[in-house]
Amino acid sequence: MYTQRILLHGHIIDSLTLPKTMDTIIDQGGDYEIEELQVGKLKTDKSTAKLIVKSDDEEIFNRILDILTDYGAELIEENEEVTLVASQKDKTVPDNFYSTSNYNTKIRYDGEWLNIDNIEMDCVICVDTENKKATCKPLNAVKKGEMIVTGRTGVKVTPLERSRGKNTFEFMNSEASAEKPTRSIIHKVATQMKEVKDNGGKIVVVGGPAVVHTGCAPILADLIKEGYVDKLFAGNALATHDIENAFYGTSLGVKMETGELVAHGHKHHISAINIINKAGSIKDAVEQGILKSGIMYECVKNNAPFVLAGSIRDDGPLPDVITDSQVAQQRMREEVQDVDMVIMIATLLHSVATGNLIPARIKSVCVDISNASVTKLSDRGSAQVISVVTDIGSFLPILKEELNKLEE
Repeated sequence: MYTQRILLHGHIIDSLTLPKTMDTIIDQGGDYEIEELQVGKLKTDKSTAKLIVKSDDEEIFNRILDILTDYGAELIEENEEVTLVASQKDKTVPDNFYSTSNYNTKIRYDGEWLNIDNIEMDCVICVDTENKKATCKPLNAVKKGEMIVTGRTGVKVTPLERSRGKNTFEFMNSEASAEKPTRSIIHKVATQMKEVKDNGGKIVVVGGPAVVHTGCAPILADLIKEGYVDKLFAGNALATHDIENAFYGTSLGVKMETGELVAHGHKHHISAINIINKAGSIKDAVEQGILKSGIMYECVKNNAPFVLAGSIRDDGPLPDVITDSQVAQQRMREEVQDVDMVIMIATLLHSVATGNLIPARIKSVCVDISNASVTKLSDRGSAQVISVVTDIGSFLPILKEELNKLEE
């Protein structure tokens, strides 16, 4: 019989962490015994539970513990420290490496708990033993000789909790649905945005080309100009069609003001790329007075960093597009380190990519007209993301209107 004592502490009743833990143990083929349970009485009180996890099968036992540590369960090991094993080759780690979640994580090393500041999911923890510093790294960034955390011992994960007090950002803490009250949801998104900005925080928008196709490019441009959006993640398509709109008033050859298809308009986006190529870059085109409006124009004028990640389907692409996906991912990883809120709009792949890079503490909203798209993030492990199912052409105008009301 394999056994392990675990500790759960926090709002484990209200957040359903305790019942989820017990269900998981049974569902996975194990058993448990409640050794101690202290339930907080007041809204601010936290609860504590100590359980003994049991299984006759070592594989099942280890699988259960892997899942429970992601729930925030702490293995009771009398402050036993992490086990470190050196990487034998670049981009490789020991077979029993510890795989990170996007929750706040600490490791116990040399008598201290070291916080992993740049935590993200599906990475490994590398420890600089000389400087007593632990960092989170993707597999492709690991170098030979780096000390890698293995197993679960000495690792403490703290998941997001839901207390009995109201949390302003739990307004959609349920399954995504088009039947949710859209305006009230968007009002709460706007309120959260204003709160982040009032506190000196930063907001990044992850946008797809539908932002331009639906006629909302001027709205996003205004949000950048007014300081509500500090950074932009997108692909070649959003930037190209935004610039096409600035030059020709079209997006994919369709006149934005009338919805009419312009003769030979299909070449407008290629012409737009050609103009930027001649200028040298998007920034060069702005500084030369060639590009005078739009989302990308406002990014340049307001020093809002942007990361344009390439795709196999890209025309051109624009000279600013990063065609190496690993390089683009690293640039995005660097830019999210000081971000407090992420709003993902109509771009499934870029949203999943960003969701994988950010810690769970960052407030996140995903907006798409498709239920399947917004729930994909949860399926990929970004459980903290709030999903809003609505048309982008409705979302952005209402968001701008609600932000204007909050400024009055």
